Amino acid sequence: MKLGQATIKDIAKELNVSTSTVSRALKDYPGISDETKRKVKELADRLNYRPNAVALSLRKSKSFTIGVIIPEVVHFFFSTVISGVEGVAYANGYNVILCQTNEKFSREKSSVETMLSNQIDGVLVSFSRETTNFDHFQKLIDLEFPIVFFDRIPDLENTINVTVNDYQGAYNAVKHLIDQGFKKIVHLSGPDNLAISKQRKGGYLDALKDSGIQANPDWILECPYGTEKESFLITTELFKNKDNRPDAIFAHHDIVAAGAMMALKALGLKIPEDVGVVGFSNWQFSSMIDPPLSTVSQPGFQIGETATKLLLDLINKKTSMESFSQNIVLDTELLVRKSSVKV
Repeated sequence: MKLGQATIKDIAKELNVSTSTVSRALKDYPGISDETKRKVKELADRLNYRPNAVALSLRKSKSFTIGVIIPEVVHFFFSTVISGVEGVAYANGYNVILCQTNEKFSREKSSVETMLSNQIDGVLVSFSRETTNFDHFQKLIDLEFPIVFFDRIPDLENTINVTVNDYQGAYNAVKHLIDQGFKKIVHLSGPDNLAISKQRKGGYLDALKDSGIQANPDWILECPYGTEKESFLITTELFKNKDNRPDAIFAHHDIVAAGAMMALKALGLKIPEDVGVVGFSNWQFSSMIDPPLSTVSQPGFQIGETATKLLLDLINKKTSMESFSQNIVLDTELLVRKSSVKV
């Protein structure tokens, strides 16, 4: 059933009650029994019913507004994506509504409802690190509602996704460290449930393997929150032991790398003489710290542009979920700076 097909009349007929009873039950009016309210709301949810004004807007007309749901606005990568989104959207006469989830699953679900209530024509999504259940997105897909995922790919079929080659970016970063003479390389990884974390870990492992270096499982350390403090504590604990100490770090993004660098300095270790460091994402600060941080640059602006063009094609019926059979994968670039280059 497509979005907006179910009406109050459909619900009333199914439950053998009046349309006014259904309307009042949906609005929690007094005088309607709790049992009737429960039955009405459960059936409304099962039939994908939405309030009539929103349903008509989504089905019959355009609001010329698209939504963007991201984990955090302050993340440099996502801010560049938003710039790309807005550029394409405004050029095509669309406004943009932005919601950030702060990496919370509950806020993500609420954001989806907020977007629909504001009668958007389609939505771009990078889901939260807490999200392991994608039913709220599957429902939109089943309703043929325009949706494009970027950066983080959900475990769903028939989705349109725009991402970067995280595997190759990680491979190139670790291979660079190896070519500089570093052999004992730690990986400060991202949340295990995210595909991008798995891809970056895969690139790390294969770069070691292809160079004849045995991976040490104890040197793959998850940083699930991705904060500076978290990586500072993990790095401090790891490098306290002077026996078989690592000589390099590949971090899954630059904030984690920065925290690791602070820990190394606090321990009296020199970068890159004692320990080489490479990050991922090319945050603005990465070229300004001492020493400047080598990192993998992601084309955030291009991701935003590409994802928005695909979303507008969905909205304007120029393409469909079923006809789009592959992910869009953009290339990364390794930016070599002093943090990883041995003199």
